Amino acid sequence: MDSRPGDRIAGEQAALRRVASLVASGVPPEEIFAAVTAEVRRLLDADLTSLARFDPDGAMTFVARWSAAGEDRGDDVHMPLGGRNVSTMVSQTGRPARMDDYSEVTGPVTGVIRKFDVRSSVGVPVSVEGRLWGVMIVASTSRDPFPAGTEAQLVGFTELVGAAIANAQARVELRGYAEEQAALRRVATLVASGTSPEEVFAAVAAEAGRLLSADQTGVGRYDPGDVVTVVGAWSGTGTAMPLPVGTRTNLGGRNMATLVFTTRQPVRIDDYGGATGAASGLGRHWGYHAAIAAPIMVQGRLWGVMVVASIRGELSPAGSEARLAGFTELVGAAIANAQARVELRSYAEEQAALRRVATLVARAALPEQVLVTVAEEIGRLLAADFTGMCRYDASGTATVAGMWASTDPPWAVTVGDQLKLGGQNVTTLVFQTGRPARIDDYSDSSGVIAEAARGWGFRSAVGVPIRVAGRLWGVVTAGSARTEGLPPDTEGRLAGFTELAGTAIANAEAQSALAASRARIVTAADEAGRRIERDLHDGAQQRLASLALRLREAQAAAPAEAYDTVLRLDGIAAGLDAALEDLREIARGIHPAALAEGGLRPALAALARRCDIPVSLHVQVADRLPDPVEIAAYYMVCEALTNTARHARASTATVDATAGKEVLRLRVRDDGRGGADFSRGSGLVGLKDRVEALGGRISLHSPPGNGTLLEVHIPVQQDRPPPLTNLPDAPA
Repeated sequence: MDSRPGDRIAGEQAALRRVASLVASGVPPEEIFAAVTAEVRRLLDADLTSLARFDPDGAMTFVARWSAAGEDRGDDVHMPLGGRNVSTMVSQTGRPARMDDYSEVTGPVTGVIRKFDVRSSVGVPVSVEGRLWGVMIVASTSRDPFPAGTEAQLVGFTELVGAAIANAQARVELRGYAEEQAALRRVATLVASGTSPEEVFAAVAAEAGRLLSADQTGVGRYDPGDVVTVVGAWSGTGTAMPLPVGTRTNLGGRNMATLVFTTRQPVRIDDYGGATGAASGLGRHWGYHAAIAAPIMVQGRLWGVMVVASIRGELSPAGSEARLAGFTELVGAAIANAQARVELRSYAEEQAALRRVATLVARAALPEQVLVTVAEEIGRLLAADFTGMCRYDASGTATVAGMWASTDPPWAVTVGDQLKLGGQNVTTLVFQTGRPARIDDYSDSSGVIAEAARGWGFRSAVGVPIRVAGRLWGVVTAGSARTEGLPPDTEGRLAGFTELAGTAIANAEAQSALAASRARIVTAADEAGRRIERDLHDGAQQRLASLALRLREAQAAAPAEAYDTVLRLDGIAAGLDAALEDLREIARGIHPAALAEGGLRPALAALARRCDIPVSLHVQVADRLPDPVEIAAYYMVCEALTNTARHARASTATVDATAGKEVLRLRVRDDGRGGADFSRGSGLVGLKDRVEALGGRISLHSPPGNGTLLEVHIPVQQDRPPPLTNLPDAPA
């Protein structure tokens, strides 16, 4: 050992300068620790120099160790404190310690002492920013102890070394902060590019795992019903996680997810073998030994949890919880942005779907078409596996009015089928309560509908009532075959569609009621016409004919000399005959006898014969048709031929009548001057009203100078079953 004070001080300063140069050059802390112990060994001519860090678990870790033979990289780098030795004394007192006779040493460190044949040692605390960080130890194998003043000399040196360590740690922390910010920037870039939340969660788990040197990380979302759902996971080995994304488990017991949910604070479990509760099974499947977790807050509310775990038995460093908590604060903001983007996109998609349905409703599309479209729009919007629309019947059944499935359905139920209500299922619950219903686990459901749903693979379902004019009409149901079930806001998103469906049904019912009313008016008018025609035939015509006959008899019985009287009687009789013929024409106009007696074919033939221009008639009607259909067809041809003869200046006309199983088709064409219009005169307008009242349609094509074509389609089955909207109301 150099005995000259000047040389000793110069050597000490030179050693410190060399360490300071290393710190300034930004070398890793491990190199600084090695350099410090080497400099101290040379400075004090020690046989062994060690630098150890005190750990929170009551142990110490050797971060550098030099002997006369050089740097030591033995296996005994981590050992518990305890017993009587300078390391334990320094950790207990925070002051320098000396042992000049190691024959009395005890504790776990005894093995190292014997390995190096240490006879005496001096230990000095290393403090970093005012806290006890570790200990620097110099040991000797000679019988002579270290000289007095070694502690003071070493203390002065370790104060500067502590500052160097603090600088090195600050550099590491700064680098860690930079890495953390870079990780967050990468996540933010994903969010800004419109990446799906699922990809964001996976990226967050990976970034946190790499940042904290973890073996595994997981991101969980808290869902209603005290359930946590895995939404992101990462493994440091790159292997697939035993429990995949989408796995759900209940909260409760002592485990990371439940502790964070309960406390809203970061938590640590150093031995996961003692974890309890259903959620602890996640950690055990993933092989957790120790773990830390921090809450993910989104817009001030607890959204989920991030777990960072070790499977190698190494504990997370002290302060990892705070670092993870700081990371998840920014991650929460990223998730909020991603959710806002998804919600905005979902809102736009929802509005587009509602507009498509509303357009159908505004066009007065058939309710059957609207309900099938609503089922498909809902299914695609919610990414459901199945959606269905049912109408409640007075018989205690639900009639399928529309349905959609994401894949080919494995069932034989079709639109129009009836399913019996009862048991525990959303269709029955909505019927019983008149309110939305949800079943997240269909394994406990019951009833005929539930059995069908389980056969379809349902795991969960949501039902929302459809109301028409304030009364419960039916239900729309969305079902999922996936483990995670349907989103919590499904009921609210379905409400807009059920309102439109209710409006479409109400419109259809109003239109059906109006059509039925118009048909009743037409039928009543036709019945009144038949009654008037019958009264005229059986009453006035018969009396006039009788009077004409009696008058002719009186004329024949008059004497020959009463010539003037005979002439007057003849004139009166001729007038009676003309009046009788006029009355017969009126009766035929009210309700043609030929139509009543022989049907459409002879009635149209009579119209063709009486027309003032040649008419080519083609009738393919084998059987009698319902009275309203025959009467509408007769008057349509009559009005068309009358207009042709009076106004069209046509030379010929053609009439085609063809009756199929469902529709009677009529076409009247002429070669006249054209220019006919529904707005001119009341005849065509009256025909249009009559045809539409029977559920038919009429079209007029009459370009000027190119003739006129009048075409009519009338449904043949006027007594068909009531439509979907006209069945009895469901019970209240």
